[in-house]
Amino acid sequence: MKKAEGESPILEGKHSFVMLTPIGPLTGVEECGAITALSFGGVPEAQQAPTPLLAELAKQLAEYFAGQRREFTLPLAPQGTPWQHRVWDALLQIPYGETRSYGAVARFAGNPKAARAVGHANNRNPIPILIPCHRVIGADGSLIGYAGGMNVKRELLALEASAQN
Repeated sequence: MKKAEGESPILEGKHSFVMLTPIGPLTGVEECGAITALSFGGVPEAQQAPTPLLAELAKQLAEYFAGQRREFTLPLAPQGTPWQHRVWDALLQIPYGETRSYGAVARFAGNPKAARAVGHANNRNPIPILIPCHRVIGADGSLIGYAGGMNVKRELLALEASAQN
């Protein structure tokens, strides 16, 4: 996971920006020069004008939804436990247009018996889409849970599958 470099949190504040996307509004949050959250829906207190980093996030998301971007090149700084970070790092290794089971992610993260714990870490992922938790499915290929809703998960997987062709 690309770590952000920046000034201390005391010197630099939190900024947010609402982006309109094909799956509805998304709110990006920047803190200390890194993306720390991407939330489904608009947040009323989100600022009107984006910072340069949030403008780049909006640009890269627009490219992703247009099928023109397969990887994001933004500094990410999700807050979580060491285990969650291992899982999120594993998610970043799942190629665009592919899926992995919870068990496969658990094995990649170093704990083959922790499929359920992978589900909990997925649920806590503060930067969905960029950290692609939508690419994790059940062992039988079924779609299981997504913070943005099952319809959004289906749309994201369909988008990536169609862009592969």
